[in-house]
Amino acid sequence: MIILPAIDIKDGQCVRLLRGEFGTVHKVAESPEISARNFIEKGAGFLHVVDLDGALMKKPVNIETVKRIINLGVPVEIGGGIRTEKDFETYAELGAKRIVLGSVALTDKALVKRCADNYPSLTAVGIDAKNGFVSTEGWLCNGNVEYTELAKEVEAIGVRYVIFTDIARDGTLEGPNLEQLSRLKNAVSVNIIASGGIRDINDIKNCKSLGIYGAVCGKSLYSGTLDLREAIECSQKE
Repeated sequence: MIILPAIDIKDGQCVRLLRGEFGTVHKVAESPEISARNFIEKGAGFLHVVDLDGALMKKPVNIETVKRIINLGVPVEIGGGIRTEKDFETYAELGAKRIVLGSVALTDKALVKRCADNYPSLTAVGIDAKNGFVSTEGWLCNGNVEYTELAKEVEAIGVRYVIFTDIARDGTLEGPNLEQLSRLKNAVSVNIIASGGIRDINDIKNCKSLGIYGAVCGKSLYSGTLDLREAIECSQKE
């Protein structure tokens, strides 16, 4: 299993939100680049970066900041506001190792399929759910599509990676939704990355025991309830 420290960018700053609510935004590091360097120094082999302004504006906004993080040399997974092939290709050309399609997975599956066909190793879909149903537009719009159904649909068109977030757990340190993750793992054969709620090393162990491919860790790292080096060591044990 891989550990992906999270770097959320808003107005050029490294921030965290509670349950995706923009009214709760607060700065957690001096800058996104400094945060990335700190994670890399502690052994991070992959970074999870979100352009929150992009998610709101429905287009990439913090491209230059993301570029500087990519140029640090560690693989970067980037999401937020990617709505067109041009957006996708911009990040591909910058060297992103995984590009996360969110809202368009519901609204434009033809786009998702083209990306998966042309960039199979780069294409991921972010599935963010409230009460088991997919939310879109920066988590501001709730839908009526069940999260495992969307996962099955994107798997059928060739997507290999799914980042699953239980929005109710995000930023709460209450632990990931293991029940929903287990259901998702049983529903599809894609690589699943768990996001939202991870607090400590026990949560890493629980995700690993489910056979999850990766875990995004945000508030736990910034607040100190999870040690990154310990998490990486745990994730790599046989």
